[in-house]
Amino acid sequence: MQTTEAGLEKLGDDYLQDPHAVHALLREVGPVSELVLPRGLKVWVVTRHEEARIALSDHRFSKNFSQAEDLFGKHLQPGVPRRDFDQSFASHMLNMDPPDHTRLRKLVNKAFTARRMDALRPRIQEITDGLLDEMAGKSQVDLLDALAFPLPITVICELLDVPLDQRDEFRVWSGTLLSNSTQEELNQAGASMYGFLSGLIKAKRENPGDDIFSALIHANEDDDRLNEAELISMAFLLLVAGHETTVNLIGNGVLGLLRNPDQLAALRADRSLLPNAIEEFLRLDGPINLATFRYTAVEVELGGVTIPEGELVLVSLLSANRDPEKFPEPDKLDITRATGGHVAFGHGVHFCLGAPLARLEGAIAVGSLLDRFDLELAAEPETLRWKESTLLHGLERFPVSLTARGPR
Repeated sequence: MQTTEAGLEKLGDDYLQDPHAVHALLREVGPVSELVLPRGLKVWVVTRHEEARIALSDHRFSKNFSQAEDLFGKHLQPGVPRRDFDQSFASHMLNMDPPDHTRLRKLVNKAFTARRMDALRPRIQEITDGLLDEMAGKSQVDLLDALAFPLPITVICELLDVPLDQRDEFRVWSGTLLSNSTQEELNQAGASMYGFLSGLIKAKRENPGDDIFSALIHANEDDDRLNEAELISMAFLLLVAGHETTVNLIGNGVLGLLRNPDQLAALRADRSLLPNAIEEFLRLDGPINLATFRYTAVEVELGGVTIPEGELVLVSLLSANRDPEKFPEPDKLDITRATGGHVAFGHGVHFCLGAPLARLEGAIAVGSLLDRFDLELAAEPETLRWKESTLLHGLERFPVSLTARGPR
């Protein structure tokens, strides 16, 4: 970290590549730290578990984006140009407080029924088996390209009935919008994404099907429906959150196993450990680092630290999940540990809607992969790079060597 002219610590590129080391230092100092992000935005970062759960669920930490826009300009460091995110995608649940959030969540819950999720298992297994079949004749693959990306993007595209021939374009747009891109890149990706989703909504209005997108468009609660802006924003949220997080869950989880051969051997020996292993992957190296923005609607004391009104607050899910006060030996992968209370999917009313789907995809992907192949990391560990993002925590590439384990 470096120090700004105002005397605040600024997170640098080293933070993006090894956030855990920085979090450990921050937790030692206190539960909340006033910092400057790599792009020059001043924020308060919550790093301890107890305080993280409070900040994620306390109504004094607002997510009402429409009221917070000017805060981003106010808290930029001098000389740092403002980067504007396309407001076309802002009208979704993550940017709202109750009762607006409650209204949207009710409508979306009608599309994400337990019946619909339960019915997905055979199809997820089928997609996974097909991807593993394609890997079978190769001695080395990038596991992100071969499995971790195509599985969840195929599932969410089928759920929303999005044309699969556009998934590669979608991956580029999504990656741009969620990373430290330039304003021009953000504008181009945003325009492309908006046009894509707008056309999809139009098609679904005219020809509804038995898919979640059609259900969203036609869902109603006491004659209430999602409007056009809400539909586009919700489609963006579901498509992006519905695949980016699972990509990282699969990639980070398999990397954890390759770095800990004893845990890999334990999981191979006892497949009943798989559900708990998925939870430990989420705890140790979850798919999200800094959760989406909150701001203090009033002055708040958190863990003995006073945060003034009108301050931007970020909760580090990664750091909270490695708080030694909550999880003994927090930096150790232990697929038998009690993982209850981890916050990889958030906490409170904004708890991830797609958590059951991500867990299901992760378990099927990792379990099937281990059934089919022996794997080794096909690169020096120090050459692996993490995404240039404070939001997403996932590898840029993940080369592995494959050896078939025999007939299925």
